[in-house]
Amino acid sequence: MAATHMADVSWKMLELRARSKRSGSIYEPLKCINLPKPEGETLWDKLNHYYRIVKSTLLVYQSPTTGLFPTKTFGSNQRAKVHDSLYCAACAWALALAYRRIDDDKGRTHELEHSAIKCMRGILYCYMRQADKVQKFKQDPKPSACLHSVFNAQTGDEVFSHEEYGHLQINALSLFLLYLVEMISSGLQIIYNTDEVSFIQNLVFCVERAYRVPDFGVWERGSKYNNGCPELHSSSVGLAKAALEAINGFNLFGNQGCSWSVIFVDFDAHNRNRQTLCSLLPRESRSHNTDAALLPCLSYPGFALDDEVLFGQTLDKIIRKLKGKYGFKRFLRDGYRTALEDRTRRYYKPAEIKLFDGIECEFPIFFIFMIIDGIFRGNPTQVKEYQDLLDPLLQHTPEGCPVVPKYYYVPADFVEAEQRSPGSQRRFPSNNGRDGKLFLWGQAVYIIAKLLADKLVSPKDLDPIGRYVAPQDQRNVSMRFSNQGPLENDLVVHVALIAESQRLQVFLNTYGIQTQTPQQVEPIQIWAQKELVKAYFHLGVNEKLGLSGRPDRPIGCLGTSKIYRILGKTVVCYSIIFDLSDFYMSQDVMMLIDDIKNALQFIKQYWKMHGRPLFVVLIREDNIRGSRFNPILDMLAAFRKGLVGGVKVHVDRVQTLISGAVVEQLDFLSITETEEAPVFKSLEELDLPKHSKVKRQSSTPNASELEQQPDVNINDWKNKSTYEILQKLNDCSCLASQVLLSSILLKREGPNFITKEGTVAEHIERIYRRAGSRKLWSVVRFAASLLGKLVDSLAPSITNVLVQGKQVTLGAFGQEEAVISNPLSPAVIKDMIYDKCRLQDEREAVLQQELVIHIGWIISNSPELFSGMLKIRIGWIIHAMKYELQIRAGEMPAKDLYQMSPSEVKQLLLDILQPQQPGRSWLNRRQLDGSLNRTPAGFYDRVWQILERTPNGLIVAGRFLPQQPTLSDMTMYEMNFSLLVEDMLQNIDQPQYRQIIVELLMVISVILERNPELEFQDKVDLDKVVQEAFHDFQKDHSSPKGAENQSDMTAFYNTHPLGKKGTCSYLSKAVITLLLEGEMKSSHDDPCTIS
Repeated sequence: MAATHMADVSWKMLELRARSKRSGSIYEPLKCINLPKPEGETLWDKLNHYYRIVKSTLLVYQSPTTGLFPTKTFGSNQRAKVHDSLYCAACAWALALAYRRIDDDKGRTHELEHSAIKCMRGILYCYMRQADKVQKFKQDPKPSACLHSVFNAQTGDEVFSHEEYGHLQINALSLFLLYLVEMISSGLQIIYNTDEVSFIQNLVFCVERAYRVPDFGVWERGSKYNNGCPELHSSSVGLAKAALEAINGFNLFGNQGCSWSVIFVDFDAHNRNRQTLCSLLPRESRSHNTDAALLPCLSYPGFALDDEVLFGQTLDKIIRKLKGKYGFKRFLRDGYRTALEDRTRRYYKPAEIKLFDGIECEFPIFFIFMIIDGIFRGNPTQVKEYQDLLDPLLQHTPEGCPVVPKYYYVPADFVEAEQRSPGSQRRFPSNNGRDGKLFLWGQAVYIIAKLLADKLVSPKDLDPIGRYVAPQDQRNVSMRFSNQGPLENDLVVHVALIAESQRLQVFLNTYGIQTQTPQQVEPIQIWAQKELVKAYFHLGVNEKLGLSGRPDRPIGCLGTSKIYRILGKTVVCYSIIFDLSDFYMSQDVMMLIDDIKNALQFIKQYWKMHGRPLFVVLIREDNIRGSRFNPILDMLAAFRKGLVGGVKVHVDRVQTLISGAVVEQLDFLSITETEEAPVFKSLEELDLPKHSKVKRQSSTPNASELEQQPDVNINDWKNKSTYEILQKLNDCSCLASQVLLSSILLKREGPNFITKEGTVAEHIERIYRRAGSRKLWSVVRFAASLLGKLVDSLAPSITNVLVQGKQVTLGAFGQEEAVISNPLSPAVIKDMIYDKCRLQDEREAVLQQELVIHIGWIISNSPELFSGMLKIRIGWIIHAMKYELQIRAGEMPAKDLYQMSPSEVKQLLLDILQPQQPGRSWLNRRQLDGSLNRTPAGFYDRVWQILERTPNGLIVAGRFLPQQPTLSDMTMYEMNFSLLVEDMLQNIDQPQYRQIIVELLMVISVILERNPELEFQDKVDLDKVVQEAFHDFQKDHSSPKGAENQSDMTAFYNTHPLGKKGTCSYLSKAVITLLLEGEMKSSHDDPCTIS
């Protein structure tokens, strides 16, 4: 009995001790909160103050089952947003970090850390239940296949379908990955097993394509018109970039991890997100000129931008446009929760957003983000400014806890007065803390800011992976994906020259070019990038979750510049530019040389890893045949000298270069004894006699124009019998004639019709090969088009153009065009090109593909060449190139564009994109600028100003631009308005006339600007104004040639715009005449008014 009694006493003592340690835990109900803080309080007192606030305003609402936080803290609505829950988890984690400074924390560190862990794992649980969506989304990123952003807080079930809600929010998914890495880096254990590791890897695959996936953004509405259309958002792309930088090479098991819990990121995909972000900023999207959503992207927690100048421009724009007395507006004309918003409708009507102009709700949370930004950047002035603005806005609960209102709004009775005099009316908080309504995102960020301001946590505590690096420290930064590169990029690229045979090696050695063969680099293997893609197929595979590995995406030249350790082998890769392509551009050796120089430039500019890039140059025997040899030899000599296209290179043996390279361990390919190892094909050396002679003369010099011309007329043969065509085909030796006759057979009999040399398709394929070796480029293009050839990297090239804020149109000049505004798959683009181009000329379809590839590269590296060009109209650019050839030919016949080699076509494209030479005639200038769709600086803003003074709108070539709803729907500086102006000009079919219309609009703008009392009374027909100006021009330049030439405007197009007899003087006169036909607006300060 005594022993039993003693045991009971011991258990009671242990229980009492445990209870005393648990005092103040989340499981114990709060009795009172003593909020007034005494002077000289201890660290415990300070933390206890914030702990009680967090308990009563955040953790009390955390779901006991999923760990998620509801968006509404009252009523029965139990929906939880991933985005808001993440910030709540971050708040609990931040306070836990502060408690780590105290030895006897009464269990609070553990409690707070596990509140954060529970929330993060709750989100992971909700996500993993939708693994089927992840599998679909990484293959085809569309809204119907995306992970949901809102879940039931208690069960984790789906709440809305994708038709009911804008779930596609790359920003939320990226923020989850970012906080996951930050928290694990601080010592939290969130990821438990391999299933979860493979799932996170698949989330990374989804985020990698953020640069080309329009989403609904932070505000879940997509475009600012709230019409259900997603857009490419800077805030989403920026957070994706930040997440990829954070998670690359990161071990999800933290210090306990091993090689198979490491996450891999495609370096080239990360770089495309970086490029896209820089090209989109300082805009948020096409319709959002700026947006407060950029603050958490560019500052805490994302720190997505390393360009201090661009950061300053973007931040300045946000403050100028959106800052108010009560917070920041989300964006201009945001109707969310304003008195005039109809909450019964999900979407707005056209022009409805004009109603919200000037009465947008203001959100105090963005003052808090500015406080945090000031603390991270060491700017106490900024911190104090926004603290002083925030303090009067805070509300309090009955217990005295501070409450951050979600927004401040203008009541319905005050709307008219506020719109008349912006900022004059008092605004009211959406929630005051006494009604049980709390804005948990705001509460969480407020606590984080206060912990930082009171120095209870430091920026380094909240950012253990070093997302923010002060400018003065950027030179010495060391990160997996440093978003801060060297201040002076003087990178030396390591180069290995590989000959595909010993015979070729011996031959090159006679010219002093030292190379290695695949056998001589053994045991190191040389792979094509497509073999590396096959290896990555095994990354993230999980049969239980139904997840395949990395999608079939090419590896870019940054990825192929690393060394790989795969299944015990050391592997180097050569770039995709050395792949044997089926498309004829690879048969032009000058294109290969150009591609090599461009790849080296690209690597120099964007390589940010420690260690040198290793660039493998693969030399094939075919590269040095015939006239191809001298250009290749010159390039190899440049490699030997150490400078290629302005890039420093160091050529050496592969075995020597490996020591300074970046090594990537692909440990996910580790297999068990029962598994069959995947088979990879390395580059094999050609088995040729070592001392046999390299056949250099098997290729002819450039073919003459005569060889490219057929000796048959297609119109003569169209109606002849198939038998006669076959006879002629057998007797004909001219490849140009053969392809012409084959095209008739293909259309008439189909690709499988049998000829003497196999099917028609096989015959055309042989013509394609022969013409390629003889450099009959016109024949090659004709055959390629008949075979429906598709160039590699077509879709990424179009995406490169789109992310620069431009549109692409495909189709022949003068014919209907297809407009591309969002990224498309290669198959869709192929159908579009062949559908729109074949009516004009068979060769046009493949020439447009060439130009898309060239333009995609040029715009990424020299975007200034496309300034003033909002729509890249491929057919019109081809027209400009043909016109340039006519100008160069003078009185002689012009060179045929289709007979030029791909490298010559690229050079011609670069020539016409350069600023106009001053010696050219005005007709030529207008032809080229009109063909390129170039506009002067500020053009679209001036059209907006014209529209403000033109109640009945503008019309040109049958396309009408109305004043309403245009001005109500849009704002002056948004890109969608600029695109609308381009649509108005779309029907103009003559480039020089288009340029006159552009000049006319500039003239109208200047006249209206200088005469504020004038406005147009009727619809302005721009065609009529030009005709009026032209008639006046004809009177002053009367021609004796007769009436039949009176409509020829060539002389007018060739006239200088300025001066007494310039086109602008005639246009100005016609505009003023039209203006004076209407009534003048009365003005109070009009000097002509008597009383």
